[in-house]
Amino acid sequence: MQLYTINTGQFKLDGGAMFGVVPKKLWSKTNAADENNLCKWALRCLLIEDGNRLILIDNGIGTKQDEKFLSHYFLNGTDSMEGSLNKAGFTLADVTDMFLTHLHFDHCGGSIQYNKNHTAFETVFKNATYWSNIEHWAWAVNPNPREKPSFLKENIFPILESGQLKHITHQPVLAFEANKELNVGGDYINTNQLGDNFSIMLTRGHTDAMMIPHIQYKGKTVVFMADLLPSVGHIPLPYVMGYDTRPLLTLTEKEKFLLRAADEEFILFMEHDSVNECCTVQRTEKGVRLKDTFKLNEYFGD
Repeated sequence: MQLYTINTGQFKLDGGAMFGVVPKKLWSKTNAADENNLCKWALRCLLIEDGNRLILIDNGIGTKQDEKFLSHYFLNGTDSMEGSLNKAGFTLADVTDMFLTHLHFDHCGGSIQYNKNHTAFETVFKNATYWSNIEHWAWAVNPNPREKPSFLKENIFPILESGQLKHITHQPVLAFEANKELNVGGDYINTNQLGDNFSIMLTRGHTDAMMIPHIQYKGKTVVFMADLLPSVGHIPLPYVMGYDTRPLLTLTEKEKFLLRAADEEFILFMEHDSVNECCTVQRTEKGVRLKDTFKLNEYFGD
């Protein structure tokens, strides 16, 4: 097995929205804002080469949105999905599995592109199975008013129409209903659909049934953090995004996860941190806090 960091560029979002109720004086210590209160965020994906499978986790914003849409997010940088795959020695056609943590536009927008004639949409990864889960899919295709701007039809329905969509099979619904009143998140799913080294944690604070992949790699657990932990600046429990649909549940999920991450020395792969690619955490008197930051390939010597 081999892991590759796939950078697809950067974008900007309002710092206040990214940190919720936390004052700018505090969050700006780790995430500097520009004159418009915007912070830079990465669109970082993870590629897993495992035998004859090439599994890509998330795919950024993509290239098909119009200028008006993109003007709100200030895309920047020279990295691209195709360029980063090529740098790692692969092409778009080599990807066998496109795993989508959730269907917000900055995580799945690179799934779909216009055809050559610019008359219809088509999948970017022609030979890949696109993986979601039935709960999150149902949530995304019937969006609540708060999340509707993040669930773009052009990112979602063409996947279904392509025939390439499959859902991770699991049994979280009854377990979630049983724990609903306890406000417990972070159901762990054992699935062999993506190999023996790949497992999933379901979370429901940011959006319903977001999947957090755990990869067993060279004796360590590498966790793709998606929007459970957008950056190292979000490690303290109250630092929760204003975008989260259930912020108190996010707080509970973070606490539960971070304690385990500290105790089991997980490597946290950050999708949105524009500076820090990976980190570890540790228990302190103030709670779980940052331990070390590093690049994935430097840590493992790949």
